[in-house]
Amino acid sequence: MKKIKFKSYLFALIPFLILVLLFELLPLASVVTKSFLSDSGAGFTLENYINVAVKPFYRQAIINSIVISVVSALVGIFVAFIGAKAVHGTESNLKRVFMAILNMTSNFAGVPLAFAFIILLGKTGVLVILAKAFGIESIANFDLYSNQGLTLIYIYFQIPLATLLLIPSFNALREEYREAAKLLKANSFQYWRYVGLPILMPSLLSTFSVLFANSLVAFATAYALLSGNASLLPIRISEMFVGDLTQRVGLGSALSVILLLLMALAFWINNIVTSKLRKDV
Repeated sequence: MKKIKFKSYLFALIPFLILVLLFELLPLASVVTKSFLSDSGAGFTLENYINVAVKPFYRQAIINSIVISVVSALVGIFVAFIGAKAVHGTESNLKRVFMAILNMTSNFAGVPLAFAFIILLGKTGVLVILAKAFGIESIANFDLYSNQGLTLIYIYFQIPLATLLLIPSFNALREEYREAAKLLKANSFQYWRYVGLPILMPSLLSTFSVLFANSLVAFATAYALLSGNASLLPIRISEMFVGDLTQRVGLGSALSVILLLLMALAFWINNIVTSKLRKDV
């Protein structure tokens, strides 16, 4: 009977395995294969990867994507940590309202988010006009159509997602831990330094890796704001496949492989560090 149940369980997985094969493994194999093929039809080559490494045009896109992803993830986690801590200690009714707002804002991204920021902080945005009227130079002179503007927008959509991911992790902080720290005459800073943060650190690192990947592959917001002028890795990849004159499938595939490797590296480092931290706690 056990063997029959085991075989039927595997049989139920066949549709899932087919979907993984068709929509993940085969496309991945196709992208990796095409990244080693020359667009001129010369056959197998490392030319695409050499172009990415040599030409500043592509290197700068990779650097910009990494910097914006890291900064937006760090700032997003910092703000989300404060928000998640506040939500964890609130009453159930207020918590439900806050969670509803978080779910709504976490889905507000892409093209609508870019247009919203253009209305607020564009060249003739509402906040910019008000800032000029009241002499607030920092807002009046803010350039939304730059890497700083992109970083601000990315931070905005990172915060709700990070907060939703961090809220459940605060359940690991039992009240007994705080009471024990008070009995040992530890202040609030010492409690968070030696008890709270070490317990939450695996969740914080896991959230950081998710936010990093989320920002690294973000496309619609940057494209709607700056179109092809945004020097980001996803934008450069799209240009290789939707060019008006010629398509450079090989180079675009090489850039896609680099993007996948960056994401895989982030999750690999996160898994190593979090597993070590869990052993030490």
